[in-house]
Amino acid sequence: MRDTLFQLGLRIYWEDTDAGGIVFYANYLKFFERARTEWLRKLGVEQQALRDEQGLIFVVSETRIRYLSPARLDDWLDVSVELRESGRASMTLFQQARCGERLLAEGEIRIGCVDAATFRPSRIPSFLLQALQKQ
Repeated sequence: MRDTLFQLGLRIYWEDTDAGGIVFYANYLKFFERARTEWLRKLGVEQQALRDEQGLIFVVSETRIRYLSPARLDDWLDVSVELRESGRASMTLFQQARCGERLLAEGEIRIGCVDAATFRPSRIPSFLLQALQKQ
């Protein structure tokens, strides 16, 4: 594992599964979101504080997901975040969900920094850009 890879572990509960007993496909997007949120926390960004103090939020602007294998009730997943590209107002992340060695889903997620009031693109705060450069 590379140093630039962040991982979040999580358990699969009944609420995550569909009628067939496997994780509902849209829930992988939720798992990816949770991992991105914790990754940002590790980098010093509390998203509510970012909104309250600087009037900025991150929004998803593009996703590309591949589903490869199902997760089931009680599985333990490791969901990763890897920075692929960062610009002044957006970044592209590569994410994977694994159960042990088995790759379940992976995708690229592009998130943008926007003004919370206008939803217009805004620069990513300098402290975060500096933290991203150290990755």
